[in-house]
Amino acid sequence: MEQTKIILDENEIPKQWYNVLSDLPFPIDPPLDPQTWEPINPEALEPIFPKAIIKQEMSDERYIDIPEEILDIYKLWRPTPLYRAYRLEKYLKTPAKIYYKYEGVSPAGSHKSNTSVAQAYYNMKEGTERITTETGAGQWGSALSLGCNYFDLECKIYMVRSSYYQKPYRKSLMTVWGANVVPSPSKDTKFGRKILEEQPNTPGSLGIAISEAVEDAVDHDNTKYSLGSVLNHVLLHQTVIGTESKKQLEKVETYPDIVIGCCGGGSNLGGISFEFIKDRIKGKGNTRVIAVEPSACPTLTEGEYRYDFGDTAEMTPLLKMYTLGHKHVPPAIHAGGLRYHGDNPIISKLCAEGLIEAVSYNQYPIFDAAVQFARTEGIVPAPESAHAIRCAIDESLKCNQKGEEKTILFNLSGHGYFDMSSYDMYFNKELV
Repeated sequence: MEQTKIILDENEIPKQWYNVLSDLPFPIDPPLDPQTWEPINPEALEPIFPKAIIKQEMSDERYIDIPEEILDIYKLWRPTPLYRAYRLEKYLKTPAKIYYKYEGVSPAGSHKSNTSVAQAYYNMKEGTERITTETGAGQWGSALSLGCNYFDLECKIYMVRSSYYQKPYRKSLMTVWGANVVPSPSKDTKFGRKILEEQPNTPGSLGIAISEAVEDAVDHDNTKYSLGSVLNHVLLHQTVIGTESKKQLEKVETYPDIVIGCCGGGSNLGGISFEFIKDRIKGKGNTRVIAVEPSACPTLTEGEYRYDFGDTAEMTPLLKMYTLGHKHVPPAIHAGGLRYHGDNPIISKLCAEGLIEAVSYNQYPIFDAAVQFARTEGIVPAPESAHAIRCAIDESLKCNQKGEEKTILFNLSGHGYFDMSSYDMYFNKELV
C-alpha cells in the first residue's frame, strides 16, 4: 500500500519560484495604463508597489531566487504535506488515485501566506511603513496580517462587507496579528462613501474593496498596496506548491493525469498547476488542468476575454482577462474568495488557448462534496477549496463509468474552521 502522507524534508523547500512566462509558446498581452490605454510604464506602478515586486510582475526570467529571510518564515509550515485520499477513494468506489496538497497547515490557514510573506518582505526592504489591501473571505487578509506582523508593518484591510459579517472570526484573526480591518465599502475612503450613498445595502465586492485599498495607498506617502491574487507576481510566489507536489509524487513514482484548483483570481490554481503546464508545453506530459469556479461568479465559463479594469473605480491598470465586467457585484455566496469579476492574465490566456479547462458549480453540490470529504478524510475544507473537491469527486466518478485508473491531484488550498456558520446554513438548507 502506498503512503497516505507524503512529506518532504525541510531542506527540500523550493529555493526558487518558477515563472511560467518564460516557457509560454505565446505572448501575454501587456497591462494598459488606465489613463492612456497604452502599455503601462513600470514606473507608473511605483506609487502602488515596491520596485522589486514590479520587476517580478514584468519579469520573464525562468527562476527567481527566494531570499533567505522569506525561506526562514516559510519553514514554519513548508514543505506542506501531500495526502493520498484512500478513504475518499473507498467511499467513491473509484479506481482513480486521488491526491491532495494541503495548504491549510500554514499559520493563517491557507496558501495565501506563500505570497503575503514575500510581499511584506519586499515592502519592508524598500522602506514601506504601511500596507493596504482588500480581502474576500478573509484568507488573504489573515495571511497579509501575518506577513506584516513579521516585518513590523502596519496593515489596513478592506474586507468585503458580506464576508465581514459572515466570517467574524477571520476579522478577529487579522486583529490578533495587528491589522486594522473595516467592512467594504467603508466610510474611510471617498469611493467607499460614494458606493454607500448609492447602494447602502450593497454586499460589497472585491472590485470595490480593491478600489478602496488602492485609493488609501495612493493618498499616503508611507503606504503601498498589496494584492492576494490576479497579478503575475502573486502566482509566481505560489509556485512553491506545484514544485513540492511534483517532488512528492515522484517519491511514489506517480504523475497526475488531472490537476484541479478552485479559481477566483487564479493564485492557488496557478501555484499547483504551472509545473505541470510547463511539462505539457515541452511535450513531457499531457496533464489536464481544470479551474473550478462558482456559478454565481463564472468568469472563465461565462465571461468575456477582453481588457478590463481590476477594480470598480477604474484606478488599476487594465488587464487582458476573462471578465464579467468590473462593475459586477456577485451574490453573497460563502466562497467569498472566489467572488472576483476577473482572472489572472496568464490563467486567462492558458484557458483561451485550451491548456486550462473550466467548470462551475452552485453552492449545494460544493458543500455536499465538502461534507463527504470531511467525513472521509477528516479535514473540514474552506468553501473555496471545496470547489476543487467537487470537481475531483466528479472526475473520479467518470473513472468509475469508464473503468479508467487516472491519477488526480487537487489543491486543498485552505481549511474551513472559520467557516462553520456556512456549514450550519448548508445543513439548515439556508444557502442562496
